[in-house]
Amino acid sequence: MQNNFRNLEKAVCKLKEALCLEPDEYIRDSVIKRFEISFELLWKLIKRIADSENLECYSPKSCLKLAYQMGLIKDEEIFLSILEYRNLLVHTYNEFEAENVYNFVKQKGLCAFQDILSELGKKI
Repeated sequence: MQNNFRNLEKAVCKLKEALCLEPDEYIRDSVIKRFEISFELLWKLIKRIADSENLECYSPKSCLKLAYQMGLIKDEEIFLSILEYRNLLVHTYNEFEAENVYNFVKQKGLCAFQDILSELGKKI
């Protein structure tokens, strides 16, 4: 589990680094990919924590809801928005949506990942 946590930390760090660069379409796309990776690592880590505590969650949404119930997530709505943006990217991709996702990650997503990292660090 600690290895999974370190991988998530690295992914969020890379996301932050990409957000600090001057944006162009390649940086935007890099941020989006790093956002997707961070999200995948996050929900799978939550699933591992749940399994270790004999709790059940099988999908990203159910794992986020469980993390909220466990107190790992302070703002459930922001993480449900993160899930919606991730799902949007997986099923469709266009310039307008890409720009919306980039702006969301820059304004809210990164902070949300950093907040849960802090809570997960206490737990693990």
